[in-house]
Formats: sequence, structure tokens, C-alpha cells
Amino acid sequence: MKSHVLSQLRSLEAEAIHIMREVVAEMQRPVLMFSGGKDSIVMLHLAAKAFAPARIPFPILHVDTGLNFQTVLDCRDRWASRLGVQLVVASVPEAIDRGLVQEEPNGSRNRIQTPVLLEALEKHGFDAAFGGGRRDEEKARAKERVFSFRDDFGQWDPKNQRPEIWNLYNGRVHQGESIRVFPLSNWTELDIWSYIEAEEIDLPDLYLAREREVVNRNGMLYEVNEFTPLRDGETAERKLTRYRTVGDANLTACVESEATTMRQVVEEVAAVRLTERGATRGDDKVSEAAMEDRKKEGYF
Repeated sequence: MKSHVLSQLRSLEAEAIHIMREVVAEMQRPVLMFSGGKDSIVMLHLAAKAFAPARIPFPILHVDTGLNFQTVLDCRDRWASRLGVQLVVASVPEAIDRGLVQEEPNGSRNRIQTPVLLEALEKHGFDAAFGGGRRDEEKARAKERVFSFRDDFGQWDPKNQRPEIWNLYNGRVHQGESIRVFPLSNWTELDIWSYIEAEEIDLPDLYLAREREVVNRNGMLYEVNEFTPLRDGETAERKLTRYRTVGDANLTACVESEATTMRQVVEEVAAVRLTERGATRGDDKVSEAAMEDRKKEGYF
């Protein structure tokens, strides 16, 4: 007798599609945050499924820090063109030039992304923004609801979150307020990679292992490139590496790996015990509460 029980991946897929349809039904002008990384690509792939055969009924928004890997930008543009969706780019370098934000001494543009994001959301009138955050990534994200309410300053109060009972989501907002929506909240890194393999999803080639020239800084391997040149006294070495997550090129480390296929990546991820952000994101090493502090200010 044929079973009608959904597999783990298909259950997660159905949940994410349900969330996206709920947002489109409840909110006036949603947008999908899209960086060209694996989580936002999976989210865009799910959006295409959710509204097929129609086109995706909302634009995608990329906050461009000016420190992106070129292969990631190429993949971003490829997806936007393939699906025929409007791509809105909010530029951090342009915001620096006109004085909206100031460059930080440590070279990180993560914190100064927030005013640029909030300005773009207000300028275009977006009242709901899909994000690719997952609860297994980081402790601040672990306690955030699927529908994350933001006040009229775009800020998040972790002590004032709305209850979410069963699959009921409250998208009611007043003028100026908004919500951030996380359809992938219940996915894990292994779920993401298993789904990418099953659906044969197009990704930047950074996620697969190849030989790279890297430098070891505080136990993390950074690829030597235009954003991370060698400092005085440093020496580079060639190692077989890949990226588990993709952020700014000057703050995202790679990991030693021999995984050159999606199947090998899935097998590798199944064996690791450290989250991808903990293993590779230098911007999360600022403090124990770095992510939560940024989210309170309006960051994703």
C-alpha cells in the first residue's frame, strides 16, 4: 500500500511554501532578501515552487556591501534573470559615499548594512521581508519566531515576540511596522544540502572544494584575494578547501575539505559538530552577543 507520509525534506518544503503563501496573502508588499548564498537560493527556489506556474509575486533585495565574491554576484544575477524577478540592490559603498553610514576601523561592513537595509525597506514600502536564517545557525536566531515583528525603527525585541501556535501566524502590523519572515527556521545545514542535492540547485562554485591559496588567521583559513591580502609577516599556503557559508570576502573563512560533489558535501556536513557560522564567520567573533545586538538594531 502506498504511503502518503511526507519525508523530512518534503515536510520542510511544504512548511516553507505554506509560510510564503501566508505572507503573500496577509501582507501588502513583501520582498525576499537574496544574497546569492545557499540559503537564499534555496528560499528563492521554494518561492518559485510556491507560486508556479505564475511568476514570483515579489521582488528580491540584495544589500551589496561591495565586498562580495564575484562568483556569488554572478549566481545572484543568473537566478534573477532565469526566474524573471525584479532585483533591487541597496549599495553600502554608495551609502558610505553620501554619508548615511561610516566605514568601521575593523573592515567589517556587517553592522553598517543595517541602516542601508532599513532605508531600502522604507524607500520601497516593503512591509514583510523573507530571510534565510535558520535556528541551528546561531543562538539569537534559535529564539526568533518564524514571523518576527519589527517596530517602526526596524528593531527586534526578543522579549516581546508573538506566540505561534501550530501553523497560525500573526502578520498584523501598524503603519511603519513590518515583519521579517524565516521560512527555513526549522531546517538544518544538513537539510539544506540534502535538498540542494535532491533538487539539483545551481550554486556558486565556492561551496565545492578546490585548491586555494589561504592564510591562517586565529585558526581560520582565509583565501588570499583582493579583499584579504597578506599582511606583513604572513605566509600563504595552498590547501584543498571549500566554503560552508558565504558572506563578505574579507571576513568569511573556508574550511579544509575534499568534497567536490554535492553528495560528498552532504556526507561531510552530516559528520561535523560546529555550525557553519561558528566555524567560518569572523564577523560573529566580535562578542558572544554579536548577532543578537545586530538583530536588535534591525539586521536580519
